[in-house]
Amino acid sequence: MKGFLGPYRGQRYHLPDFRRGRHVSGKEEIFSHSHSSLRSVIERTFGVLKKKWAILRDMPSYSFEKQRMIVICTMALHNFIRKHAGRDDADFMEYENINPEDVQDEESYEDIGDELNMSYGDEMEFVRDAIACSLMNSI
Repeated sequence: MKGFLGPYRGQRYHLPDFRRGRHVSGKEEIFSHSHSSLRSVIERTFGVLKKKWAILRDMPSYSFEKQRMIVICTMALHNFIRKHAGRDDADFMEYENINPEDVQDEESYEDIGDELNMSYGDEMEFVRDAIACSLMNSI
């Protein structure tokens, strides 16, 4: 399935907004809060990977496919090291106890969508609605 699965437009999105405001309500806000939390985890993960692998900090101008494979390989190496070195690795310890709600988003979802010139397709809207309904029903 190809497409961009973004949060609902016009809803609170950044984790500090949820912390300061009213309780999360409605399927759109629940989805957007979950999306923001997962985005924070992914950003922290890439922070760890960039710290450990210099090639990710200054990616040479390889083809997109080669860049994708480099990211996948560094993730595999990261997982191998984590599995075999345990939790004593200093790179992992730095990020072990970070609260995801304390991570500030540097740009809004709208900015990212505009920069990438992506739009929702009907298929991705259907997927987003299905996930949102599932999240709503699990509460």
